[in-house]
Amino acid sequence: MNKPDESVITQEGFELKFRPRPATMVTVQIPDDVIASMEKIAAGRDMSIEALMKMYVGQGLRQDLAKIFADRVLETTEQVLTRHIQSEEEVSKIIREIRFQTAA
Repeated sequence: MNKPDESVITQEGFELKFRPRPATMVTVQIPDDVIASMEKIAAGRDMSIEALMKMYVGQGLRQDLAKIFADRVLETTEQVLTRHIQSEEEVSKIIREIRFQTAA
């Protein structure tokens, strides 16, 4: 386990800083074959299965939070455009173009 305020340099050269945070113990049932696969992945990364699970949860959470933020930005953009552009069709066209450009 990492000590408070400990830093680790990843293989990619990134510095990870660990800071103590309150935590809650969670029990989750995971199929045995999934656990076996995760053990192989964790061993290949020289990390514990617990660390791997935390990493997966963190990655998924960051992706979801980024999507929520992006959706909020688009909603706000649409509201601002609606105040300045009278054509609802034009506003929709602009929002569609933004979505298309950012999806690529």
